Amino acid sequence: MSWLEKLLPAKIRHTDPADRRTVPEGLWIKCPSCETVLYKTDLEQNQNVCPTCSRHHRIGARARLNMFLDNEGRFEIGQEVLPVDPLKFKDSRKYPERLKEAMENTGETDALVVMGGSVHNISVVAACFEFDFMAGSMGSVVGERYVRGVETAIEQKTAFICFTATGGARMQEGLLSLMQMAKTNAALTRLAKKGLPFISILTDPTTGGVSASFAFLGDIVIAEPKALIGFAGPRVIESTLRVTLPEGFQRSEFLQEKGAVDMVCDRRELRKIVANALAMLQRQPADAVV
Repeated sequence: MSWLEKLLPAKIRHTDPADRRTVPEGLWIKCPSCETVLYKTDLEQNQNVCPTCSRHHRIGARARLNMFLDNEGRFEIGQEVLPVDPLKFKDSRKYPERLKEAMENTGETDALVVMGGSVHNISVVAACFEFDFMAGSMGSVVGERYVRGVETAIEQKTAFICFTATGGARMQEGLLSLMQMAKTNAALTRLAKKGLPFISILTDPTTGGVSASFAFLGDIVIAEPKALIGFAGPRVIESTLRVTLPEGFQRSEFLQEKGAVDMVCDRRELRKIVANALAMLQRQPADAVV
């Protein structure tokens, strides 16, 4: 031990890095709106809504469905449908490489999770986009799972609900991706002909081909607060048209004011509101919502 180490108080003596206690990463999240530092577990228990400013943080597809659906009687639809690379597409990286990375990061096999279940004892089929899987882009698998979900709703004579969080069509699948816009709309037409309700719930962000197809076809269109909803983003519009857009442009509240969205609903109140709406649309008694 050197003479300097002997003089240093015990509290400030250097320790072996291997012996130091470290705080695990990801335990705390800073809200980008109010800058409050939040404990991740507390945020998740509040459905990823900031308790200070009510900012709706993005949430994964499976976590959202777990919160939305009743615990009993769930079953997944279309999980056996997996993506392929029919066009052998390559940009800076090959399409299969991007798929593999997205699968490892999210634990999902594509950008849509579809489940059957119930909300306050009212049977539904619910689909939810996983934005972290290639920006929730819609390819052939997303379209096929979506249609299978609608067909299951028709077979079981239940409502269909979709949570959108997407950047639009998947460019790596080219025209095959764009075909899903017509394919999903046709399925919803069959659902409507059977007199079954479709509720579309728009979350941040909902853009591109999805917003131009089935996102606004719901019997009721609900949006989460301050969600970005539109075809092209505001920066693209401003740079292309060389105009200054009004404040709040393409946000949920702006679209509700213009009549494009029926209502803006807090995520924490969504289950009860959707259940009551489904009971009304399906002419069920008020006590059907448990």
